[in-house]
Amino acid sequence: MNSIFSPSRFVVAYFLLFLSGYIPLYKSSSITGNITDRLSLLSFKVGLISDPLQVTQSWNESTHFCSWIGITCSLKHQRVSKLDLHSSMLVGSLSPSLGNLTFLRELQLYNNSFNGEIPPEIGKLSRLKYLSLENNSFSGEIPRNLSNCFNLIKLGLGGNRLIGSIPIEFQSFSNLQLFFLYLNNLTGELPSYLGNISSLVSISVGGNSFTGKIPDTLDRLKNLEYVELGLNNLTGNFPPSFFNISSLTNIDIPLNQIQGSLPDDIFITLPRLQKLNVLRNQLTGNIPSSVSNATELLLFAINGNGFTGKVPSFEGMKKIEWLALNKNELGNGRDNDDLNFMSSLLNCTQLQLLHLSENNFRGSLPRFIGNFSNLRRFAMGNNQIYGNIPAEIGNILKLETLYLWSNQLTGSIPDSIGKLQQLKILSLMQNKLSDEIPSSFENLTMLTELYLQENNFQGTIPSAIGKCQSLLAMDISHNNFSGYLPKEIYDLSSLSEFLDISSNSLTGSLPSDLISLEHLVLLNLSNNKFSDAVPDSFGSLVGLRELYLANNFFQGNISRFLGSLKSLEILDLSHNNFTGEIPEFLENFSFISYLNLSFNDFEGNIPTEGVFQNSSQFSLDNNPMLCGGVAELDLPICPKSEKSSKSRRSNLLKLIISISSSSLVMGLLVLLFMFVYYQKHKKRLISSENSAPNLLPTVSFQSLYKATDGFSEANFIGSGNFSSVYRGILDEIRTVVAIKVLKLHVKGAGRSFLAECEALRSIRHRNLVKVLTSCSSVDFQGNEFKAIVYPHLVSGSLHDWLHETGRSIQGQRRHLTLIQRLSIAIDVACALDYLHHYSGTPLVHCDLKPSNVLLDSEFVAHVSDFGLAKFVQEGSASSTTNQINSSVGVKGTIGYAAPEYGMGREPSTYGDVYSYGILLLELFTGKSPTNDIFSNGLTLHNLAKSAIPKRVLEISDPILVYDDDDDDDEWEEKCEYSKDGMMKCLISVIGIGISCSTEFPRERMDIKSVINELYSIRDAL
Repeated sequence: MNSIFSPSRFVVAYFLLFLSGYIPLYKSSSITGNITDRLSLLSFKVGLISDPLQVTQSWNESTHFCSWIGITCSLKHQRVSKLDLHSSMLVGSLSPSLGNLTFLRELQLYNNSFNGEIPPEIGKLSRLKYLSLENNSFSGEIPRNLSNCFNLIKLGLGGNRLIGSIPIEFQSFSNLQLFFLYLNNLTGELPSYLGNISSLVSISVGGNSFTGKIPDTLDRLKNLEYVELGLNNLTGNFPPSFFNISSLTNIDIPLNQIQGSLPDDIFITLPRLQKLNVLRNQLTGNIPSSVSNATELLLFAINGNGFTGKVPSFEGMKKIEWLALNKNELGNGRDNDDLNFMSSLLNCTQLQLLHLSENNFRGSLPRFIGNFSNLRRFAMGNNQIYGNIPAEIGNILKLETLYLWSNQLTGSIPDSIGKLQQLKILSLMQNKLSDEIPSSFENLTMLTELYLQENNFQGTIPSAIGKCQSLLAMDISHNNFSGYLPKEIYDLSSLSEFLDISSNSLTGSLPSDLISLEHLVLLNLSNNKFSDAVPDSFGSLVGLRELYLANNFFQGNISRFLGSLKSLEILDLSHNNFTGEIPEFLENFSFISYLNLSFNDFEGNIPTEGVFQNSSQFSLDNNPMLCGGVAELDLPICPKSEKSSKSRRSNLLKLIISISSSSLVMGLLVLLFMFVYYQKHKKRLISSENSAPNLLPTVSFQSLYKATDGFSEANFIGSGNFSSVYRGILDEIRTVVAIKVLKLHVKGAGRSFLAECEALRSIRHRNLVKVLTSCSSVDFQGNEFKAIVYPHLVSGSLHDWLHETGRSIQGQRRHLTLIQRLSIAIDVACALDYLHHYSGTPLVHCDLKPSNVLLDSEFVAHVSDFGLAKFVQEGSASSTTNQINSSVGVKGTIGYAAPEYGMGREPSTYGDVYSYGILLLELFTGKSPTNDIFSNGLTLHNLAKSAIPKRVLEISDPILVYDDDDDDDEWEEKCEYSKDGMMKCLISVIGIGISCSTEFPRERMDIKSVINELYSIRDAL
């Protein structure tokens, strides 16, 4: 049978393209050379759905195909010898016509978004040496006839969605050096014929579902340097002669079920070994004593196995950077010399990571620990380490994480801890440490996590901890702290994960101002001696998901401080002196899963909806004055006071009769007077109700003119469609403000002013801008002047941070971190949730975009600019607005406005969710929806949808993925957890952005679900 891609068929195809006007027929020398190659390339181009970088734009009739971008031709025959369009963000399927590029030697298409099956026609390319299709979305089985490409040096198919097994036909490869099938869905066993391909240098097949044993034929590969088999289901022992492949430099076989032990002479038979990673297998035995001869070793990771015995000397490992022995059974836990091996590490001057946690080590920390000057991460948790923490630990100035948890350490924390100014995580929990926390903690300004729970610390909690302005999480529970909790702790606005100070002896009342902790997710004050009423300011902690106040002496009514905490999942107020009725609004807390109000003095009716429907989700024990509730509680029905009711009705009837018989005339006169008064002043009342200046306290034009130095250019911040913004200092409040001056000459600006005043007078939320005052007056020339005054948020807009490559702070470039972006995304989502569901009449913002998201000094996001906002009817996705907003015709900004707005649909909460989805994609990709690359049908939504999950790193903001501050070694150190966690995070977040920005409104994700998902993502990260 003749091939459907024979030259004769291509001549026909050529004429068809000519008739369609796609290419000319022998128009000029531009079509000289081989017609087959030209048509094959054009067919490849036709298969593309998206080419955002326009790399194939030059592929047309005006130039010879050998000069097209990505094409290299042989000099002699002018035939295509190389097609290289790697990392070009191409989307589409791979055209079978590539099989006609018979002179092709290199096909480099890695890091794109090609999908569908790999065309078997590629097997016709007998001259092909390099086939690189890694990191795309190819599916189906590996074409068996690729074995016909017998000249292949590299076969790169990793990072796709391929299924099936490795074809038996591949045993015919005789020149193959690089064999990359990692991160697919391949199954079966690794073929033994791999040992017959003597040219193999690198084998990378990790991240599949391969089973069986490691082929015992691999020892025949005398050139093999790199073998990567991790993240599979391999079993059995290492082949006996596997460790005789003296050329090996990297053995990377983590996360399998390999058994047996490492041969004692492994580092003698493998003198070139640089990396040995066998973490989380089932290996046992001793650490090979030959490890002292591993002079080239950079990474030694045997954590998560069953190694036992003493640790040998590491004296010869002078290049080692990463040493991970944690989660084994090393040391015997009886002798005091288990840590003697640490002295041999003094020669390892490049050591950056030393993980020894979760073993049986017994002994004291040596004082020479301070000599590990390059150490960044030191972990020795969950062993039997006793004695004091040596003061010399303060000499490890580069230390970032210190894990000494769950040991038998005594004494105090050395004051020298304050010298570790790079420290980010400190975990000393579950020891026997005592005394007070040293005041030198004030120097740990980069500390993000502090764990001191379950020790014997005493005295007062030092206010110095308040200087740790980067703290995200702090747990000092189960100690003997006493006295008052310093106000500085409550002012730690960075705390966003948890604050646990439970099970101490702290006293006093809670402060009246807790606004700085508004981002906190978990707060545990249980088992202390706090007293008095819980302040109303607790209502500002709207981010709380878990609140524990049990076993204190709190009293009073709970309605006031609980009403705003709608994100609560767990609430424990048991064993206090709370009184009053259980507030009915708890029924409407949609996220709450457990509620404990036991051992208080609550009274009255128990609600029956929401969490109160299931008695296993709440506890109300020892509240004898409660009644009603669900039948399972078996409580008495709340009594109805019938006698009292009759008495009230009787008294009311007597009052009516009395009024009607003796005061009828007087009542009529009063009514008549009120009617006349109302008619007389009706016009003025209506004018007052519709006058924006009366909605807010006002200032004069003169005050604003003085505050901005005459609206000088030096105080100019920025400009929008309807307004200009200036920085100023108001004498009335003596603080820096942002003054939004309306451009009243622009049509719609006046309506924008009224809309914004109407919207902002009735809403208040931590993630919305606050209105300080307004001005509706005339300027010095008698022209109408209107302005709104807000607090000045010093970190500027989200748009500036995303598209001005961060900010320069003290000469250093700063960018938004992954955690900061997640927190901003949560802040904006919470603001929308409030506007849509909790602000009274649902309010639609209509113009959500990064330039309307402002950041304060703590990078808390505040949604601003309500000039297009509209009220909609409760429960309606699209409805008419009130009179103030009814004439506002603009419905957002191009790129962010929902597609239904372009078809005349009224604003809705669905439209805000669409804008939020685009903002979320922009936040994590760094790409604006109006970027020049988005044309010819390609949108930010489509780009993101085509990239996840495999290509997510490619479309993500390069600042996140390729941090200039991280060198290659740092990334190597992080890749097992941090980079994997980052990738999972990006996949999830961008997936949410895609779900929010779908074309059809009712298919978009609910904003409450968005908040839940984002919290979970941040917790997991």
